Amino acid sequence: MIDIDRTGPIHTLTINRPDKAGALTEQMLIDLRDAVLEAKDAAALILTGTGKVFSAGADLDAARAGLATSPLWEELSGAIAELPCLTIAALNGTVAGGATGMVLACDIRIAVPTAKFFYPVMKLGYLPQPSDPVRMAALIGPARTKLIFLAGEKITAHTAYTYGLVDEIVEDGAVTDRARELCADSSAADSSKARDIKAICNQPLKS
Repeated sequence: MIDIDRTGPIHTLTINRPDKAGALTEQMLIDLRDAVLEAKDAAALILTGTGKVFSAGADLDAARAGLATSPLWEELSGAIAELPCLTIAALNGTVAGGATGMVLACDIRIAVPTAKFFYPVMKLGYLPQPSDPVRMAALIGPARTKLIFLAGEKITAHTAYTYGLVDEIVEDGAVTDRARELCADSSAADSSKARDIKAICNQPLKS
C-alpha cells in the first residue's frame, strides 16, 4: 500500500490506499519510515498519495489498537526532517491527523485546490505527536496552530496557502509533475552543494 519509486535521483513514495482514504496502518508507517531512511543518497524525495485524499491519518481500527500513540509517527517525521536532500509533500488531497506530521517535516508543501487540513486528536481523546504542533507553529505561528489543534478548525487549501502552511496550489492531476519540476535543479546539481544550501537555509538566525 506504499508504492516506492527509486528509479532515478528523485525518490517518490506514494500512499496507495484510496479505498480507505489513505488511512495508515502500522505496516504502512514502517514502510514509509524505512523508505525515507533509505533515501539518504537521493537528490530529492517526494511524498504523495492516490485518489482525492492524501491521508486520513491512522486507520481507525489500528488507532484503537494502539497506533494512535505509536512512536512510529515521530520516527517517520524525524527521518524526513533529517534528510539532507530536498523533500516535497505533493498533496493530492486532504491531510488529517497524524499524517500531517510527515507533511510538516517536508521542506516544501504543494496541494491541489480541494485539499483540506485538520488534526482532530483532541476530539478523539489523543495528544498530537510532540513535534507536530512545534513544526506547525514554526510555519504559521502559535495562534493559528491553536486554531487547528484546540479549536478543531478544518482549513481549506486557500487558507493554508494564506497562512503559509502550503507553499503553492497546483491544479488537480498535476501536483506530482509540479513536485518533480521543483526537484529538477537539485537533482541536476552537485549533490554536496545542494545539501550545503539546504543546511544553510535550515540554520536559525543569529541574534
